[in-house]
Amino acid sequence: MAATLQILGLAAALQVKHFIADGPLQTKHMVERKSIYGAGAGVAHAAIHAAGTALVLVVALGLAPIAALLAFLDFVIHYHVDYLKENLVKWAGWTVKDGPFWWALSADQTLHQLTYLAITAFALSP
Repeated sequence: MAATLQILGLAAALQVKHFIADGPLQTKHMVERKSIYGAGAGVAHAAIHAAGTALVLVVALGLAPIAALLAFLDFVIHYHVDYLKENLVKWAGWTVKDGPFWWALSADQTLHQLTYLAITAFALSP
């Protein structure tokens, strides 16, 4: 039971981190620049996610060396998922009025959440 609660607690903490980084800490400028590969605002957005992931892992588990590695992987994955989604939406010309826009957004968010499940599994593996 304790192991299950630890798994759920870490996964939930990463989901809350995701909300904070994708919501209140994400600026309009970041959203507008995520489709430009290497743009500072998109890099900053992914870096905020990575910093949050590192913080969650260090506070929850005290895993500084592993936290740095997993945060870096979160940075790389998050950046590229956002970049691909933004470019797909722009290429297709989808807007919030189009169903496929929401499918792309849902796929993007699902990939982020699956990343957090993988991070949780790796961080808590023996």
